[in-house]
Amino acid sequence: MSQDLTYEQALEKLDERLKVLEDGNLSLEDALKAVDDARIYLKICTERLDAARKKIEVRAEPETRE
Repeated sequence: MSQDLTYEQALEKLDERLKVLEDGNLSLEDALKAVDDARIYLKICTERLDAARKKIEVRAEPETRE
């Protein structure tokens, strides 16, 4: 389910979870759940960024000497 999210969707959900945590109106159990959710969304964001970085990574071509 959450693995199907795009980077932007995961980032938005991460932001939502962080805002809920910052409000401080959660029970301990709900706060722990929000932290777990945030970790999942952060992992998805990191994976999407790593995949994009690999696609656009520019590698220096070896110099040819003649």
